[in-house]
Amino acid sequence: MKMKKVMALALAGVMALSIAACGGGSGASTSSGSGSADAGSASSGALTINIWDANQQAGIQEICNDWTALGNPEVKVEVIDWDNYWTLLEAGASGGQLADVFWMHSDYSQIYMENDILLDLTDYIAKDGVDMSIYYPDIAAIYTRSDGKIFALPKDHDTIALLYNKALFDEAGVAYPTDEWSYQDMYEAAKAITEGTAADVYGYALNTSNDQDGWYNYIYSYGGNVVNTEKTDTALDSAESKAAMEQVRLMLTVATPQAIVAESGTDSLFQSGKVAMITQGSWMINSFYTAENSKDYAWAEIPYFDRNGDGACQKDERWSCYNGLGWAAAANTANPDAAASLIEYLCSKDAQIKQAQLGVTMAGIPGISEDFANAFEGMDVSAFTKVEENGTLFARPGTRNSGKWQTPMKQAGYFLDAWQAPENPQAMSDACDKVAKLIRDCIAEEQQ
Repeated sequence: MKMKKVMALALAGVMALSIAACGGGSGASTSSGSGSADAGSASSGALTINIWDANQQAGIQEICNDWTALGNPEVKVEVIDWDNYWTLLEAGASGGQLADVFWMHSDYSQIYMENDILLDLTDYIAKDGVDMSIYYPDIAAIYTRSDGKIFALPKDHDTIALLYNKALFDEAGVAYPTDEWSYQDMYEAAKAITEGTAADVYGYALNTSNDQDGWYNYIYSYGGNVVNTEKTDTALDSAESKAAMEQVRLMLTVATPQAIVAESGTDSLFQSGKVAMITQGSWMINSFYTAENSKDYAWAEIPYFDRNGDGACQKDERWSCYNGLGWAAAANTANPDAAASLIEYLCSKDAQIKQAQLGVTMAGIPGISEDFANAFEGMDVSAFTKVEENGTLFARPGTRNSGKWQTPMKQAGYFLDAWQAPENPQAMSDACDKVAKLIRDCIAEEQQ
């Protein structure tokens, strides 16, 4: 077996958290605006929108222009990079001026809703007859407070698929992935490519700091969970979850070393031809669709775990994590009626169909997925929509204050130790036990 050159990169500090689900990290852009509505906007009645993904800016602006053309105020869509987005939002929540309308994420929604930072949309929804039943229930629930008040409407949902580079598969003489691939099939192909290509090329890369588009899917496919549906416990220390994380460990033994991933990121490594496969979310399609070597790229459904050993995939053996952003408004916006109206428009069926047709993102309303799948001429992205029929979607797991455990579990003392030493099976098993205790302790604290 050919020895691989491992870059001598030390992980300085904690690996940066890159939230998936139309989230930050590789899909975000640098700021193109101030991040807050200025006095001119407030006085003119114009609205300012903040988002963190530059790939979606043009499409969202076009839809907002449609709303303006109906006799409503002008709208300016500004892009703020992921880290600065939440810094600015926190500053606004502490007494500054927030943008009128902005994205809300599942990791932060409970905190913002509980502290009345967001505009309460409940009365607007009732007055305007908005039918909440049309949305994905899991996404709508994220932005509904325990007292039934609604603070955001579902913007979208997302699924996960396997992205591969045909040129690297050809070079290694390995057959392309199919929708019938199991996780074991993916491991064997990754191993063959890692061993059959140049020393700095790997068959697979996994950014372990990303959970939704990575290792969460293994756990649920194997029958485990990160948090149960009641949000009262975790099964990370179960036999099923440990078997899933053992598969993750095996994948890491033939994958790009975590030190290199931490330095460069999976998307960059893939696009530079150094990685043959990654799993990625639907919110990132455009980055690969517009890439220089996009003709070499193709998608397959996310692999499955053959629980019953029959060699075929049942619906409950292929799992894809899904999440969804919400359109929210600032409680202190100078234009609450207009902000609520814009949110209702952005989340209407017609606007969400256009959002899908423009390739902005998948809709927050079921039944519109095909419009999105057809938006990328020359690239088959149906793997993201087929999983809704051929697999099972599970909502990105969380609790009332998920940040208390979601960030620490990826750090030293927990999973990071195992991810950096994939040759040690016991380290992964021990990490599952430690993280399970961490989550249980945090849930107990939330319930006090």
